[in-house]
Amino acid sequence: MSSAEMTPASVHDPEPGRPDRAEPVRPTREDEVAAAGSELIGGPVGRRALLGTSWWTPVRIVALVAIGMFALGMVQKAPCYHGAWFFGASSQYTKACYSDIPHLYQGRGFADHLVPYFDRLPDSMSGGMGYLEYPVLTGVFMEVASWLTPHSGTIQHQEQWYWFVNAALLMVCAAVIAVCVARTHRRRPWDGLLVALAPAFALTATINWDLLAVALTAAAMLMWSRSRPVAFGVLLGLATAAKLYPVFLLGPLLVLCWRADRWREFLQATGGAVIAWLVVNLPVMLFAFRGWSKFYTFSHDRGVDFGSFWLIWAQNSSNPPSTDFVNTSATVLVVLCFLGIAALTFTAPRRPRFAQLAFLMVAAFILTNKVYSPQYVLWLVPLAVLARPKWRDFLIWQACEVAYFLGIWMYLAYTTSGDAHKGLPTHGYHWVIVLHLVGTLYLCAVVVRDILMPERDVVRRSGDDDPSGGVLDGAEDAFVLGAAAHPPRHAAQLDVPYVDWGRPEPAPQRDGSL
Repeated sequence: MSSAEMTPASVHDPEPGRPDRAEPVRPTREDEVAAAGSELIGGPVGRRALLGTSWWTPVRIVALVAIGMFALGMVQKAPCYHGAWFFGASSQYTKACYSDIPHLYQGRGFADHLVPYFDRLPDSMSGGMGYLEYPVLTGVFMEVASWLTPHSGTIQHQEQWYWFVNAALLMVCAAVIAVCVARTHRRRPWDGLLVALAPAFALTATINWDLLAVALTAAAMLMWSRSRPVAFGVLLGLATAAKLYPVFLLGPLLVLCWRADRWREFLQATGGAVIAWLVVNLPVMLFAFRGWSKFYTFSHDRGVDFGSFWLIWAQNSSNPPSTDFVNTSATVLVVLCFLGIAALTFTAPRRPRFAQLAFLMVAAFILTNKVYSPQYVLWLVPLAVLARPKWRDFLIWQACEVAYFLGIWMYLAYTTSGDAHKGLPTHGYHWVIVLHLVGTLYLCAVVVRDILMPERDVVRRSGDDDPSGGVLDGAEDAFVLGAAAHPPRHAAQLDVPYVDWGRPEPAPQRDGSL
């Protein structure tokens, strides 16, 4: 049978030499930055390369690279591990190796075997916090790490071990994230290298415990891409029990399932998420409500903090906004962003990909929040890779985040070094905040452009529809508004194949020829 007869009917006038849609996408042949970077290891893959014939599969390579980069991030923390966490007010900032983990070992009662949420923390120990201010599943993670930590020797020795044990557990999370991203888009396993090699990912991985929630969210995205909505919901509920942000993925999923009339799968996912969250939270909620609620009361009561545009406003105003005003305004902004995402979903020429909307929703939450901690970039990295697997745009954003990573520690060095003023002054720190906000907004802008002009989406240009969409992949629309009722005309302006996404492909007809 001829190759022309095997071409899917949904692709019109394919380019000469266009790979079959079942063939893995090779970034070095489609992305100029990836091709240039590959020169370090021998150059772009050739036409006659024997792929899939070695133990070194893309997923295994991605996992090993992720572990290697995580280890380099641990080495970057070595100056603090060997003394800066324990001696000198500003040395952990001037060396840019700060981490919450060793400080909270004693500060949240793990050194004294206090049970999180159930035992009240002495004010002298916790600075008046009272109870552990993290969601329940993260608290369990912290407690398990304390069980694995030797409770002998000096407190400095114990804190070093506590950080190291946590780092080992978080390394597993990092590998899980990279593997899940590599497997979510079946034809694009090499996109996982964007996660594995992300510099901001390695630098911020052991600042806090965020990687647990990120790993569960990445696994949930993988389950949804495999059309397993219940498993997706359970993993998303567990992720929400570790950090609040994963629950926002249900918003984009709602409008996507609405447009595709996939209500059954959405309700299964939501039900699984609610049940999984309750299984983790309900026992603590019932028997230690004050400790359980500390995360929520602390999140509500904390003032404007590092990394947000609210901080620039507060530090440059004689009448800074109150915490209640910021809470209300941030909530309104998030709701408006969700309504904008919903409008974009219903009016786009082709239903947006799930990863695109998930990235936009989480980015909107972070950008409008009253705090944008440096480790929050971890929330966005896997979603950004799935939403826009383009090396140039990803590296531009990562450069902004690395600049912010250095900027916040230099600013804290300035504020903690007394009259020496070692580091970055306040106005300089404000410019760094603007830079990393603009970097995130830039990535949001190119994702929105891809939604409005789907032929510019590098995933869809390869012939796929929504490889992370599961039951949404290739589904026909049931509810659209405005321009979505008309076929897109952008493809005629570009030298790319036109794809009727969402139309079922007829089975190829066999005529007996070879």
